[in-house]
Amino acid sequence: MPTQTPITITLDGGPIALETLDLALGHPIRAAIPDAAWQRVRNSRAVIEKHLAAGNVIYGVNTGFGKLCNKRISNAELAKLQENLILSHAVGVGPPIPADIVRFMLLFKINALLAGASGIQPACVEWLVAMLNADLLPVVPTRGSLGASGDLAPLAHLVMPMIGRGSVLENGVEKPAAEAMARHGIKPVALAAKDGLALINGTQMMLAYLAEIVVRGRRLAKHADVIAAMSLEAARGSLKPFSEGLLALRPHAGAVEVGENVRRLMVDSEILISHANCDKVQDPYSLRCVPQVHGACRDALRHAAATLQTELACVTDNPVIVGDDVISGGNFHGEPLALVLDYLAMALAEWANISERRTYLLLSGPDGLPTLLMQDTGLNSGFMIPQYTAAALVNENKVLCTPASVDSIPSSLGQEDHVSMGATSALKCRQVLENAETVLAIELLCAGQGLDFRLPTKPGIGPRLALETLRTRIAHADADRAFGEDIQASIALLREQKIVQAVEKAVGFIH
Repeated sequence: MPTQTPITITLDGGPIALETLDLALGHPIRAAIPDAAWQRVRNSRAVIEKHLAAGNVIYGVNTGFGKLCNKRISNAELAKLQENLILSHAVGVGPPIPADIVRFMLLFKINALLAGASGIQPACVEWLVAMLNADLLPVVPTRGSLGASGDLAPLAHLVMPMIGRGSVLENGVEKPAAEAMARHGIKPVALAAKDGLALINGTQMMLAYLAEIVVRGRRLAKHADVIAAMSLEAARGSLKPFSEGLLALRPHAGAVEVGENVRRLMVDSEILISHANCDKVQDPYSLRCVPQVHGACRDALRHAAATLQTELACVTDNPVIVGDDVISGGNFHGEPLALVLDYLAMALAEWANISERRTYLLLSGPDGLPTLLMQDTGLNSGFMIPQYTAAALVNENKVLCTPASVDSIPSSLGQEDHVSMGATSALKCRQVLENAETVLAIELLCAGQGLDFRLPTKPGIGPRLALETLRTRIAHADADRAFGEDIQASIALLREQKIVQAVEKAVGFIH
C-alpha cells in the first residue's frame, strides 16, 4: 500500500472541523500545538501542584480509585499509584482497533488535554504528540470499555507505551513499544500525581469511532442518492415523488436535500422522457419514498455530527480543574455518545434496508428488464445471489441495531452503578456502516447492469456518469462469473469516492 501524505492539524483544545477529519481519515496525522495551548497545560499542572503542596485530598491524585476513593495515598507513592492505574486497567481483549481510529484517539486525547483542565504534566502531552507525529500507533484491543469513566481499558492500552510497556504499529507492523520508540528517539515518561487518571479517563475511544462513522456516513449519504437515482432510471421510475412542491408540504431538511439531489442528478434524462406518458400509477416504496427514508437517515446523521462536534471540544476526564478548584464529576460518562451511536446505527441500517429492496426490485424485471438482470438465465443465475448477500447483511444489521445504551451493568463494587455501554454501541455501529456500504455497493452493480439494458436511451447526467465510472472498473455481465470479486471492486469504488467525485465534477456539489 502506498504511503499516505501526512495531514497536519492545529490543536488548541477547541473544535475540530468535520471537513478536517474527512481530509485526515486514512492518512498519518501531525499535530501542531500553539504556545497558548501549552501554557494552559502548564497552568493546570500548577493548580495540581499547589493543592498537593497544601496537603489537600483530591480523588485519584492522592487517593485510590473507584470504590477505593477513601484510601489516602502517601506522597512517596503517588507516582507508583499512577503507573499501577495504567497497568491494572490495560485489560482489553479482542481484535485491535483499526489504525485510523487509533490516530483519532491520540488526536482527541491531545486536544482534550490542551483545554487546560486536566492538571497533567506537559511531558505526557508532549509524548502523545510525538507518538502521533511519528505515526507510532499503540495496539489497542476493541473490547473492555463500559463507556462509564470514559473508555478506561482502551485508553490504558493507548498510553501503556508511555511507561515503556505494550505494543505499537510501526509502518503497519506490530512491534514492542519500547524498541519502536527508541528508534524514533521517543522516551518513556516518569508519571506523577494525576497523570494516569487524566490519560485513561475520557471518551476518546467512543469519540474516535463516532468521528470515523460520521465522516464515512456523510460520504455514504451522497452515494446512496446517486445509486438510488441509478435504480430509479433502470426501473423506469417516476421523478414526481421528488418534486420540490411535494416535499415542501413536509419539509424535513433531509428529505428536501435528497429531492434536490435526485432532481439534479436526473437532468437530461432521455429515459424519463421515454416513459413520461406511460400508464403506471405509482412506483414501489423503495423508489417512491427515497426522499423520506434517505432524508430521515440524513437527519439522524446530522444530529450525530452535531454531537460529535460538541464532544470534540470537551474535557471528559475526572477530576477536572475549574478555576483554582479541583472538582470530581461525571464528564466522562459516555451517555451522550452511546445514545447517538445506537440511533445512528439504525439510520445506517435503513440506508441498507431500502437499498436491498431496490436491488430485489431490479431483479424482478420491472418494465422490460430481463429477470435477474441477465438474458440467458437458467444456465446462468444472473444477479440472484448477490441479493442473498445483501439480504444477509440487512438481517445482521437488524440484530446489531439492538441498542447497547439501554443496558447497564454496575462495576467498581457499585461505585460506578450506571454505565453507558457506549463502546459496544460504537463497535456495533461501525459494523452496521460497513454492512451498509456493501449493500449499496451490491445495488450499484445491479443498477449499473439494469441501466446497460436501457441504452442507447440515456439516463440523467448523474446516473450516466456513475455508470461510466463503474464500467472503468467492472464490466457488464453477459454470463455468470465470480460476482464476489465484482462486489469487492464495487465496495472499493464506493469507498474511494470515485463515483461521487465524477458526478460532482459535472453537476456541482450535491448535499
